Amino acid sequence: MQKVTPFLMFNDQLEKAVEFYTSTIPGSRIERVARRGEDGPLQSAEFIVGGQRFMGFNGGPHFGFSEGFSIFVDCKDQREVDDYWDRFMRAGSKPTQCGWLTDPFGVSWQIVPRRFTELIGDTNPRKVKAVIDAMLKMQKLDVAELERAHAEA
Repeated sequence: MQKVTPFLMFNDQLEKAVEFYTSTIPGSRIERVARRGEDGPLQSAEFIVGGQRFMGFNGGPHFGFSEGFSIFVDCKDQREVDDYWDRFMRAGSKPTQCGWLTDPFGVSWQIVPRRFTELIGDTNPRKVKAVIDAMLKMQKLDVAELERAHAEA
């Protein structure tokens, strides 16, 4: 077991969230669950999402999520960005800015093409600024637009 594991505290939607995450991201599975009573609601779960272990708990209305914590999805290309974005949007997620969205359970996700991180790793600060400025205008990240901003800077 990894020593550091993100722990997500849900109101009462843990089961739906875990089912969504493990069915949406390849390399995901439910490891362990505990229910409140034999046929009761899910109380806690240990699950893997894209190879990353998480723990979740239904803790009631005392806790909430914010964009201060997000899950970063490293996408190999625009097609993968589009695929994840579409899956999350069909599930009722709300888009925000810069490749971020908030899923129906309140958790923030970043759907980011690997090319973006390559472009902002450029040693030319003008090119980096141009890419970031372009990204700040987007909801879903667009690799072609990011590359255009980089090339024109």
